[in-house]
Amino acid sequence: MISRLSSLLMMGLLFMAGSAFAQQAAIQYWRPYDQRGVNVFETSKNDTVVYDGLKVRFGAGFTQGYQSLSHSNSARATLNSAAGATTYIETAPGSGVFTTPAGGAIPANISIAPNPAVWGGYLATNTTTNVSTPYTDINTLYAMGGGFPLAQANLNIDVQLYDGISLNLVSYMSSHHHNEFWVKGGYLKIDKVTFLNSEFFDNLWKNLTLKVGHMEVNYGDAHFRRSDGGHTLQNPWIENNIMDEFTTEIGAELYWQKNGILAMVAFTDGEIQGNISDPPAPDGAKRKPSLYAKLGFDKQLNEDLRVRLTGSVYTTKSSASNTIFGGDRTGSNYLFAGDNTSATITTAYTSGRFNPGYRDNVTAYMINPFIKFNGLEFFGTYEYAFGRNQLENGEGNRWGTAGASMSVDNRQTHQAAGEVLYRFGKYEKFYVGARYISVSSTLPYGQSAASQGTLRDISIDRTSIGGGWFITRNILVKGEYVNQNYNDYPDTERLSSANFKGVVIQGAISF
Repeated sequence: MISRLSSLLMMGLLFMAGSAFAQQAAIQYWRPYDQRGVNVFETSKNDTVVYDGLKVRFGAGFTQGYQSLSHSNSARATLNSAAGATTYIETAPGSGVFTTPAGGAIPANISIAPNPAVWGGYLATNTTTNVSTPYTDINTLYAMGGGFPLAQANLNIDVQLYDGISLNLVSYMSSHHHNEFWVKGGYLKIDKVTFLNSEFFDNLWKNLTLKVGHMEVNYGDAHFRRSDGGHTLQNPWIENNIMDEFTTEIGAELYWQKNGILAMVAFTDGEIQGNISDPPAPDGAKRKPSLYAKLGFDKQLNEDLRVRLTGSVYTTKSSASNTIFGGDRTGSNYLFAGDNTSATITTAYTSGRFNPGYRDNVTAYMINPFIKFNGLEFFGTYEYAFGRNQLENGEGNRWGTAGASMSVDNRQTHQAAGEVLYRFGKYEKFYVGARYISVSSTLPYGQSAASQGTLRDISIDRTSIGGGWFITRNILVKGEYVNQNYNDYPDTERLSSANFKGVVIQGAISF
């Protein structure tokens, strides 16, 4: 019913757009959704639109892809029963010899072999009774071929409320994670304060912008180039960073801009949704706000050269569920890549991405250089993050002497990404390029309330080669060849020596 409603809403929106597109309202201090928004980061303080009353602008983003990826791994078969309990584990990848999870021998009258009728299935046959019990290998990868993933769609509403005051509301009409209609967030943006009737504040606010609401956190610059549900037109690539820095939180951001200098400070509730709980100590997940800031320089130095360099920091001391590296409610554009046979479009929405799991406390730093010389551009990301989950922070664990809780040191993660694009043709309607991303991190294995587990260093790398064609400023066709490798994961894990590669093509419409 919800999917049918979303389809009707999309059809209605397309009808409205087709009949009224040329009459779209002009919004002050606004970042376009189409090609005009490419390489636009924060909105500027250039006052180019005359205010003449309340205006409402409807827009949308639509994306349909075609995916042809293959994937492989080298993990030990781990057999789960229908109830989800691990019963048998292969002694080595591909050996066909099994033990119990504790490493003990299985009964001599139990014979284990692949089930030819079920992908990733096994049968444990009692040779005495000739009764077979089905099991599923949770490390067998999804049977994946070429095809069209679910189309994604966004609904954008921008409102000019007053001179210098605007409202932005974005909703997901169809996505890979939440298939139902889902509100991303909305915020009020104040670029003028003429309502105060004060010449002093009018002059002060010439360089200030205030955003208040439930909004996309402006940590780093990579999120300005990422795909967000149906809005993929401003991302030259199919997917986002491996460690995808995106979430929405409730709070406020204050900007100061002058002569190419940008400074921003912000304060939010630290979580993806509103919450007023305050669990008691010592085991309660105490909630603290998120603080973040950005400082940078962005200027067109001459007719040919533009240079931008920003540094950002994001930190929170404690959270019930922080999602700065896992806040996407739409999903990956590499559907099921690296996922196992139980994957569904709603549960396996992070395919190809990495989340270090800093759900309690986290501090992250990002540096982003951007250089554009005529049609040639470079965009880079260097990121350093550290933090802990709730158990590592001493909430609910019993790791100390006599079963007392204890905290451990922060784990660390590094990410580096670089992309080079060349845009050419009239209005730079074509582009080609290459991108490389590398992530290294320390992950806990075997961790529980009763066990500290063990730490392991892993890494992931991705190489992409691609290009695109802006048929119009609202329509983009793009494609890429991608090759992603998972390194140093334990052989009991699905991602042990995993790899996926192939081609993905997308058509994107935004207005």
